[in-house]
Amino acid sequence: MDVSNKVSFLAVSEAARVALIACGLKYRKSTYDAGCKTCGCRIAQESGCAVGENADLCACPMRELNTMELFAKEWDKGKNWLPYDGVVQYYGAVLPLAEANRYFNLLMDKIEWRNDEAIIMGKKIITKRKVAWYGEKPFEYTYSRVSKYALPWTEELLTLKQLAETESGETYNSCLLNLYHTGDEGMAWHSDGETDLKKDGAIASLSFGAERKFAFKHKATKEKVELVLEHGSLLVMKHTTQTHWLHRLPPTKLIHAARINLTFRTIVA
Repeated sequence: MDVSNKVSFLAVSEAARVALIACGLKYRKSTYDAGCKTCGCRIAQESGCAVGENADLCACPMRELNTMELFAKEWDKGKNWLPYDGVVQYYGAVLPLAEANRYFNLLMDKIEWRNDEAIIMGKKIITKRKVAWYGEKPFEYTYSRVSKYALPWTEELLTLKQLAETESGETYNSCLLNLYHTGDEGMAWHSDGETDLKKDGAIASLSFGAERKFAFKHKATKEKVELVLEHGSLLVMKHTTQTHWLHRLPPTKLIHAARINLTFRTIVA
């Protein structure tokens, strides 16, 4: 495929693997429309895509994605990514690409998303990032001096909870979801050490959509550990991780696509 006058696949591989998950996601200021018959990805680039008339001219990055095995890399699920004072295990992608895409769209459409709120220096702050809180009971969960009450599980969340429990060997009774619309939205350094949560309990983090860097920083030594969380991947934090380590999702100008994160956890009633 001649891409001399288009964006090469290598140049967009990171974004393409996640940014072009669903119709309508922004990519390098190009616009997309439904119906690319060549690549079958529901997306056709308005500029430079033959929309199925000539397969050799289709420059949509998802064309390559549909013919590549993205999740061939095997991760050592037993590896602890922290050097001390906690345990973080990264499982890589735990869902096939088609299933990860399907859940991305289902979660985007069916979750009752709300802009997050926080009280900072006595002022109420409304974030661009959206959140949702679900659980087996209407658990109260308070962070940033704002309380939330869990909604009943959806069918999709129950299935994903079971997946996280099977992979991690842990159990969970609630889930906090975050929706980051673009790389401009992130999360500052923090630890999940609220008294509502089980002490040293496991937190299972499922990621869908844009691949984003995820960082840890030791509270005392300031040592850092960074990973890139893949579309459809699972990361588990447990033991004394929340006591000794902070974590964050740093913002980036390089990502224009959405990311959905599910953190399954255990509330102590």
